[in-house]
Amino acid sequence: MNHPAELAIHQYLEDATQGETQMSESTIERIGEEIKDALKRQFAGGNKRDNFRYRISNIGRPSCQLWFQKNHPDKGLPKPTTFVMNMMLGDIVEAVFKGLLTEAGMKYQDNTEVELKLDDGTTVTGTYDIVLHDAIDDIKSASDWSYKYKFESFESLKSGDSFGYIGQLAGYAKASGKKVGGWWVVNKANGQFKYVSAANMDLDAEINKIKETIKAAEQKELKRCFEPEPEFFRKVPTGNMVLNKNCTFCEYRKLCWETLRELPAQMSQAKEPKMVQYIKMKGE
Repeated sequence: MNHPAELAIHQYLEDATQGETQMSESTIERIGEEIKDALKRQFAGGNKRDNFRYRISNIGRPSCQLWFQKNHPDKGLPKPTTFVMNMMLGDIVEAVFKGLLTEAGMKYQDNTEVELKLDDGTTVTGTYDIVLHDAIDDIKSASDWSYKYKFESFESLKSGDSFGYIGQLAGYAKASGKKVGGWWVVNKANGQFKYVSAANMDLDAEINKIKETIKAAEQKELKRCFEPEPEFFRKVPTGNMVLNKNCTFCEYRKLCWETLRELPAQMSQAKEPKMVQYIKMKGE
């Protein structure tokens, strides 16, 4: 375990499994209010998704993605019908997890809006999740794959942080003047949870990255952050070029790469080959 609160939460959940807990009315009320606020935000017009602005929650993302959001907000791929439900699940997980921290005896400072002031005069606002043991922590809900592989460690997250979680945490820590904590990650598939420490983060380096990201996003011309990758079949290059893995979930991938085609894996011999996003085929 990577955090002293993990043991306390596990003990509380073990007691709950045995029917030996009694969640306080105040905790139940607070969880209910947070979920009610989330319902209003996600389903009652409380979340304006099309108005772009720099926020601490997005400044850790690739600058090319922010450039498109700023300059061509209406040209991205439509969000799936499951998008809002997925956001809602994340809100529920956060509300319940905070309740578990409370009932497990963990004292924390709840979400608070802060301002990150950069050297060029830019001010970016955002609301962090919690301060626990005087360190900023984020609460994330994750798919089974992300839980196992992306959130395996700080290093694994850093190697493919297309959602900007590291920059987000760095921004909150710098803006609040608190220590960098880490991520409480809950597996949406089975309820497992763990703490991923960001103690190895170079905070100054991450803040400098944020400055460079905003600078690049403000340019008139797009500067791509990633290039296509070679496709391999049985560890041998096929000669085809595929979409960079960091671009997989970007809603502007088709606008950025006009030759993008999603096809069954060309070399696969499976009955149902996986779908691959090709940028360039061999011979083209």
